[in-house]
Amino acid sequence: MKAAFVQLPAKPKQRVRKIFNVLSGVYGKPSTMLRHDNAFELLAATILSAQCTDIRVNQVTPELFSLFPTPASMAKARQSDVERIIHSTGFFRAKARHLIAASRMITEEFKGIVPDTIDALTRLPGVGRKTANCVLVNAYGKPGITVDTHVGRLSRRLGFTTHTSPVKVEADLSLLWTMGIRSDFSMLLISHGRSVCRSRKPDCVNCVINHLCPTNDFSASAPEE
Repeated sequence: MKAAFVQLPAKPKQRVRKIFNVLSGVYGKPSTMLRHDNAFELLAATILSAQCTDIRVNQVTPELFSLFPTPASMAKARQSDVERIIHSTGFFRAKARHLIAASRMITEEFKGIVPDTIDALTRLPGVGRKTANCVLVNAYGKPGITVDTHVGRLSRRLGFTTHTSPVKVEADLSLLWTMGIRSDFSMLLISHGRSVCRSRKPDCVNCVINHLCPTNDFSASAPEE
């Protein structure tokens, strides 16, 4: 059974707004699942979230932040101590090294304050554009497009981009998404990707935006007869 034919709005930005409005009605005001009380904690948690679930990160950060609550204290931490705490998040040696080095740069170059610009954030060790945008959006309330695996996957399925490179996906989305919806749209796609538009088996039958999706496949999740 082939995917159902869907008549989509002719103007891409019009479809973007329709999708945004529908998802907003379902998920409300989205926010990151990473537990944090300040920009430094969010930065550290986001670094740890690479190739790891938010649930796992939230299990290790309480001990991490109780021992190293500030960039200054993390900068002086022994790598072995940090590795022990974050071991279960995977790639723990590299992540520990990045946490300590980023904290040292924040302490020495930014007076102990996590920077609030994309250029400054991406100078920090272990911080790419995804992590930087996550901090800008969720810690500083600035507009940003966080391209994780969910946002990349859904953006391709929805016809927003054809690229797989997060940098190129972000560039394409910046042309379609207005400044006013960028931050929330990323989080909405993450929520929808986790619950409905999953990687291996998207639930197209029960998807609230299947009428706006050029790649919907109503047979993908339909029960066998």
